[in-house]
Amino acid sequence: MYNKTALDGLFFISLPMEILDGKALSEELIDSVKDEAAKWKPKLAVILIGENPASLVYVRNKKKACERAGIAYEERRFPDTITQEQLIAEIEKINEDDEINGLIVQLPLPDHIAVPLVIRAIDPKKDVDGFHAYNLGKMFLSPEFEDLPPATPSGIIKLLDHYDIPIRGQEVVVVGHSNHVGKPVSTMLLNRNATVTTCHIHTKDLKSHTKRADILIVAVGKAGLITADMVKDGVAVVDVGINRTDDGKICGDVDFENVSKKASFISPVPGGVGPMTVAALIMNTVHAAKRQKTV
Repeated sequence: MYNKTALDGLFFISLPMEILDGKALSEELIDSVKDEAAKWKPKLAVILIGENPASLVYVRNKKKACERAGIAYEERRFPDTITQEQLIAEIEKINEDDEINGLIVQLPLPDHIAVPLVIRAIDPKKDVDGFHAYNLGKMFLSPEFEDLPPATPSGIIKLLDHYDIPIRGQEVVVVGHSNHVGKPVSTMLLNRNATVTTCHIHTKDLKSHTKRADILIVAVGKAGLITADMVKDGVAVVDVGINRTDDGKICGDVDFENVSKKASFISPVPGGVGPMTVAALIMNTVHAAKRQKTV
């Protein structure tokens, strides 16, 4: 892995750089819940609205992961002309279906549908995306209350833990303050006693913050936002961004080629956080089924 020397809670990492392989780890995590899935027989329902190409890919990956874990999978597709009332009525049907343990409404949704109202309609016990205010609120208390945490932040924590990257006492900078990634991952890191700075579009002199980071997490959706001059030597970088270049290639928010020359750890895009999000969803689904069936 890497050599580290502890000194007053800080750590120093000697290169070379190591890739945070989310794809390989996600497969391990999914395989690790197969026995529990066989015992609790969870079922996941996914609601897909419209034909968004990215959403189609994400949903297909979730289906494959369910098949690998032995989780029953049900997909309900609707045209993007569906009304908010019709969508919420469909959610309520799933809430009442005891055979379904987890529910995901694939985002983004058409502009005429209010996402907060849709998320609020999901039964918190089946909210395996971890977006409901109930599950987010519990997460603020401590790691022990992270029963159904948001999938992407949960995947990030699992990735850091797997590679033995210290969190406690470290200077962590999160770039992005969305309700789905930036805010919850900042909270989860605070729960683990990191010192966390959360930056966003209105942050002045972003470089002055990112340059201090022992761990840098970037979730903005802007290709090449983080350049090599914005990070210090030995930083661990988690790139959550997903962008498509003019030639159709997928890239993150970090200039991978140059930042990787200074980093001790860095996640690739694709193959980093994306697969970890899916693994966390699978683990949440199994956990939700266990909780529902042992009440």
